[in-house]
Amino acid sequence: MTQKPNPLSSIKISGPIPAHLARSVIEETLRNAILDGRLPCGTAMRQQELASLFGVSRMPVREALRQLEAQSLLHVVTHKGAVVAPLIEDNSAETYALRMLLESEALRLSIPLLTEKDLSEAEACINALECEKDYTEIGRLNRLFHMVLYGKAPNQRLLTLVEHGLNEEERFLRFNLEAMGLGETSQEDHRELLSLVAQKKVDESILTLRNHLMRGMEVIATYLKGLETAEKKARQ
Repeated sequence: MTQKPNPLSSIKISGPIPAHLARSVIEETLRNAILDGRLPCGTAMRQQELASLFGVSRMPVREALRQLEAQSLLHVVTHKGAVVAPLIEDNSAETYALRMLLESEALRLSIPLLTEKDLSEAEACINALECEKDYTEIGRLNRLFHMVLYGKAPNQRLLTLVEHGLNEEERFLRFNLEAMGLGETSQEDHRELLSLVAQKKVDESILTLRNHLMRGMEVIATYLKGLETAEKKARQ
């Protein structure tokens, strides 16, 4: 029987890692591998195996895994330890409801402090999105657009929570965007949102953002329901 390749074999380490950088290097390396799909959902993240891979002790590995768990990229499963989290949870509606609250507040705090440079960066993201065909890059640009608009919010804890939600969405979009057909609608929403933000219309901006997120939630829910229906039919 042919043995399945270990997903960790896709991670290449170039040279020894300085001890003071070990946790951050491990975290960033594993995060990138999860986001780009080299470490698929359900992959076990065993501390000793990772320590050997990176040539470090288990302590920085443990710390890196805790950070990735906090970012919702890993889950701790009984008797299995840390595993790569699903692309999207069954409670996606609740997740989006929470995102609406967090991102609305971040936008409210950020709008008065945004500069012309910030607005130009956000517009550049939209322009790039309109001609981008690579779904990995589309997910990244979508996250960057939103974070530019939220980025001046002075509450760093809030921004951390917001970015975690956007990371989860980015990862899901990388693998499902083509099938969902969100592109043109998303850019219309983005341009409308940016126009209102540039005019410092806080309430209108928040309403537009919430509508944008609601549409995203509805499309994802419909898409997941379709997948579930197709899977049931395939099993019959």
